[in-house]
Amino acid sequence: GINAEYGTITCFTLARLSEEKQHFTYTLTPTHSEALLMAAAKPGNEKKPYLDVIRSTLEAAMCLQNFASQEVERHNKPEVEWQNHKELLLNPVTIVRNSGEKTLIEGSINSIRVSVCIKKADELDTILAKRFLRFLSQRAENFIVLRRKPVKGYDISFLVTNTHTETMYKHKLVDFIIQFMTDIDSEISDMKLAVSGRARTVVTTYLGAFK
Repeated sequence: GINAEYGTITCFTLARLSEEKQHFTYTLTPTHSEALLMAAAKPGNEKKPYLDVIRSTLEAAMCLQNFASQEVERHNKPEVEWQNHKELLLNPVTIVRNSGEKTLIEGSINSIRVSVCIKKADELDTILAKRFLRFLSQRAENFIVLRRKPVKGYDISFLVTNTHTETMYKHKLVDFIIQFMTDIDSEISDMKLAVSGRARTVVTTYLGAFK
């Protein structure tokens, strides 16, 4: 990807950083592949390695099947939310792009939960992201797989169950999550530009009265 903050072009591959209590954390570290450098230099590819890792992990983890509750008869609960039986859960995976941008993928036998922390460069980004994501969360039923309340420490969460994978195309579900992550950044950037433009107009108009 292209590191815009430091003006350098870097390509990345996965490297496992730590393994504590069976919780795997991954980060993106530089390599020296010229072919990947050329691909990363294309416009709009800054987040492509990060999104590619998320896509691969989702495709591997989204092998879900119907599984009835072991405690209540004729009940079917998402085990990733219930978390009463550790043998039905997969090891959670955290994919980190930088200190403020990461994704947590928690899998189980019949459901998978994806939690995303969106990059927020300044206080305005934080306010806009909070307001916009709250707006989306209140309409979670329209997105089907969107969780109404995000996991603590993250901005937004998705919950995919075996019912979703049985009634929808699995690769389309993965595409939706990746596209959502791509669009959310551009939406917040557009709102930030709109707020800045409006503030500039207000200040210009206000100061013009004192000329």
